[in-house]
Amino acid sequence: QVQLVESGGGLVQAGGSLRLSCAASGRTLKRYAMGWFRQAPGKERDLVAAISWSGSNTYYADSVKGRFTISRDNSKNTVYLQMNSLNVEDTAVYCCAAVERLLGVQTMKENYDYWGQGTQVTVSS
Repeated sequence: QVQLVESGGGLVQAGGSLRLSCAASGRTLKRYAMGWFRQAPGKERDLVAAISWSGSNTYYADSVKGRFTISRDNSKNTVYLQMNSLNVEDTAVYCCAAVERLLGVQTMKENYDYWGQGTQVTVSS
């Protein structure tokens, strides 16, 4: 009964920006950490960014550090991923995930309990 729904994906040119959103609905979750993952064709699903329950602590993969920003608005049950300076290598399906009762930043995908279906991000050269 917990649903995570991503939005904001699309097609952009290299150097452009996108802002992804992930809204949680259904059963009210306990305090939870969240993260954004991405999976490119033929590749593994990898963590892009993670954020603590409070929003005060974040983690970024080296490949996106300085370009992506994760944030959240708990009053809206929503987490965001601002993506700037996009390049072709950022092309992937982006999924959000949540882990209930874990407050700190979570960097292991095995720890996440709930997953969205993903939104496609395609960056053209």
